Amino acid sequence: MVNDERADASNQEDLEWLERFQSGNVRAFDFFVRKYQRRLYAILYNMTSCKEDAADLLQETFVKAFRALGNFKGQSRFYTWLYRIAINTALNFLESHKKRSALRLESWSDEGKVADFLMIDKSVLAGDRSILLNELKEKLNESLQKLSPIHRTVVILFEIEGMSHAEIAKTLHCSEGTVRSRLHYAKEQLKQFLSDYLKDETTKI
Repeated sequence: MVNDERADASNQEDLEWLERFQSGNVRAFDFFVRKYQRRLYAILYNMTSCKEDAADLLQETFVKAFRALGNFKGQSRFYTWLYRIAINTALNFLESHKKRSALRLESWSDEGKVADFLMIDKSVLAGDRSILLNELKEKLNESLQKLSPIHRTVVILFEIEGMSHAEIAKTLHCSEGTVRSRLHYAKEQLKQFLSDYLKDETTKI
C-alpha cells in the first residue's frame, strides 16, 4: 500500500513536469534525466554488461523519449513508458549486435536469495559457504548468458529491479501470464544449466 502511494506520488510529480514540458519549457526534461538516469543505466548495464554500451543506450533512450514526449498521453505511468523505451532500445541493440550479456549479481550477498531465485534447497548453501556462493553467482552469470535477451530482461526486471508481474507486463507490453511464463522458463533453463554444478556441490555437504 505504501509503495503504491509512493508510486502514485512519483507519477503525479512526473505528470506535473510533463505538463511544463508540453507547454513549451523544454528544460523541464532535465528533471526526468536527473530522476531516472541512474536506474535506467543500471538496467541497461545489466542487459549489456558493458559500461560504454550502457552509457550510449542511456543517451539514445533519452533522445527517443525527448522526441516522443510531446505525444505522451498518460495512458500508463511515466516510468513504465520510459522503461519500455530503454528496454526496447537495449533489446534492439543486442539483436543487431548478436551480443550475449551477463546479469550482474554482486549485490546478491544473501545466499537465501540466490537459492530462492533458483528454487533450490537452501541446505545446498548452508553454513559458512561464501566461496560456494561466489562460485554459484559466477556460474549463474555464465548461465544467464545463454538465455535469450527477452528472458534475461524479465529476470533483470523481476529479480534485480523488484518490479511486479503487472509492472513488467506494462513495460514489455505483454500479458502478466506471458511474464510468468518467461520467468518460469528462464529459471528452469538456469537450473538445467547449473544442474551438474549443484549436484557436485550437494555431494560435498
